[in-house]
Amino acid sequence: MRNEYLIAKEIILKNGQSLILRRANADDAEKMIEYLNTVGGESDNLLFGKNEFNKTIEEEREYINNLNYSDDLMIIGLIDNNIASIANIRRLLRKRIAHNSEVAISVKKEYWGIGVGYAVMNELIEFAKNNNIKNISLGVKASNNKAFNLYRKCGFKEIGRHKDFFNLDGVFDDEILMDLYL
Repeated sequence: MRNEYLIAKEIILKNGQSLILRRANADDAEKMIEYLNTVGGESDNLLFGKNEFNKTIEEEREYINNLNYSDDLMIIGLIDNNIASIANIRRLLRKRIAHNSEVAISVKKEYWGIGVGYAVMNELIEFAKNNNIKNISLGVKASNNKAFNLYRKCGFKEIGRHKDFFNLDGVFDDEILMDLYL
């Protein structure tokens, strides 16, 4: 493994439950696919719906292994040994823009509102600070007020919009572009 950041970290959530954050590994692939196919159907806020995450277990294992040998980070959040969250931060590849990154985060609906998203986002920000990343970017569906407020709480600022970026059965919604400058 190239980047040994985040072996495991325990965070006590608002409700007293323990959240374990750790780097994803290839052995997590099957459970991660199940998780992603579940959260895709829990809201319309992700880029895919229920059962639309179509990687095979082997493809997901390879993807995770490749990330673990890169300068990027994919973490999972576990509550009672169940995946509560998956998130990643990816550095842009070209040398002149390698100080920039993009994040993606999801939290299983049963764990909304107890601090999982905040804890995971803070871990991604900490990783960025320790790895010479100066800018973190993300996009959020304009109607996703909970996520927008979480990102603002973490220090992100709205920098623009993609009009009608999302199309859910003919209903369009903007994407709010947000950045955090470290």
